[in-house]
Amino acid sequence: MGRVRLMQGNEACVEGALAANLRFFAGYPITPSSEIADILARRLPQVGGAFIQMEDEIASMAAVIGASLGGLKAMTATSGPGFSLKQENIGYAAITEVPCVVVNVQRVGPSTGMPTHPAQGDVMQARWGTHGDHPAVAFCPSWVEEAFHLTVRAFNVAEELRTPVILLMDEVVAHMRERVELPDPGAVQVVDRPRPTCPPADYVPYRPPAGGDVPPMADFGRGFRYHVTGLCHDETGGPTGDPQVVEALTRRLHDKVERRREKLWAWEATAVEDAEVVLVAYGVVARSALAAVRLLRDSGVKAGLFRPVTIWPFPGPPLCAAAARARALVVAEMNLGQLRGEVERWVGGAKPVFGSNQVSGELMSPGTIAGAARSALAAAAGGEGRC
Repeated sequence: MGRVRLMQGNEACVEGALAANLRFFAGYPITPSSEIADILARRLPQVGGAFIQMEDEIASMAAVIGASLGGLKAMTATSGPGFSLKQENIGYAAITEVPCVVVNVQRVGPSTGMPTHPAQGDVMQARWGTHGDHPAVAFCPSWVEEAFHLTVRAFNVAEELRTPVILLMDEVVAHMRERVELPDPGAVQVVDRPRPTCPPADYVPYRPPAGGDVPPMADFGRGFRYHVTGLCHDETGGPTGDPQVVEALTRRLHDKVERRREKLWAWEATAVEDAEVVLVAYGVVARSALAAVRLLRDSGVKAGLFRPVTIWPFPGPPLCAAAARARALVVAEMNLGQLRGEVERWVGGAKPVFGSNQVSGELMSPGTIAGAARSALAAAAGGEGRC
């Protein structure tokens, strides 16, 4: 039997990080993620970890990379403006294959926007925020208890694949309080990064094992000397301009995520078996969408819900299967349509995809989503592809 607690999403995130053996946090206070830093400032020293408040978000991300290179599981937490500042170093972590977790509690933007109000405007930034072709993994909780489990999963994936992983929360999930059953200590599955078994003299830092695509990672300070650079590099870590080597490196970074996409995907499909309209929603909006499904069903409209828990890589095939019988899809999100384009890409024009969008800083209501679903069905019956 686990421990039952009443807690916020930010608190659940902290508990998940500690359960996954987080031992280093660097960050800079920013609403609505500040509780994560505040709690870890007290909790990390109690488990032998280290907390440091850096001078800004750029330095925070750099410190996380350094701590991870030293062998510690490391995390930072931020919100929109800080997430933007972290992007260059997120790219550095991606090309150097440094495992770390970045929590982004989304708020209204652009710029400082409304710091205490919810939004979902960082979805595409989580995928393409840093420049170049790079791997991307992002999870999005809709419930407080899910924030715990997805934080653990973010660490496990980061360690297994040696890549930065993003936990994409929103202000409502971060600050609402719900009943959470925390697993007993030791009951959580924890994954550690692959480490070399060869002598230091034989270690080639970016050479994957035979038949694999994730190189073992040696801790700095433990006898293994190697070079880490944000430049394109060969297996030794040395910079290179060889087109074939650069091509192979970039494709391996991408493929180590893409080849595992089915393992990474998590989603929920509710009442889609006979649905004529399928709602697609994530984060806190999925809660409103679930209530909208009930409203629509009560009024005689067969509606269902597809909730992507893994945002990146996007679970396109499961979505297509869930919407197989639908006449239309409605993507409900607190932005101007960031995930709608991805849904359209996967559906491939086979069915019309409509948007229900809101950027006021208020939580989207079930009635708003239900109204968008009715309008979508009417438009689909009239042959309209979009609204």
